[in-house]
Amino acid sequence: MGEDYVRTARSKGLSESVIQSRHVLRNALIPITTVLGLSLATLVEGAFITETIFGIPGIGRFAVDSIFNRDYPVVMALVIIVAVTFVLANLLVDIFYALLDPRIRYK
Repeated sequence: MGEDYVRTARSKGLSESVIQSRHVLRNALIPITTVLGLSLATLVEGAFITETIFGIPGIGRFAVDSIFNRDYPVVMALVIIVAVTFVLANLLVDIFYALLDPRIRYK
């Protein structure tokens, strides 16, 4: 709130709501977007641990059982699913970067 661009916006006579929504919020959302994107990707990995500990049937439990039974095609498919999840989460984060900050452009 004490940055130069906020003081400049105040000196131009913009209202506080406009300053906070256009200037402050956009810059504050960039690191939040990064953290949320990586958190979305780790939700799939959290299923492995949670379902194994609590014995809940699901993809995590299926993965652990496949690893112990040496079912390699299933393990490879699950690794691909987790990798695609991370790639898509990072792609969404990059798209949101371009929407939030006009200085970020991908060619």
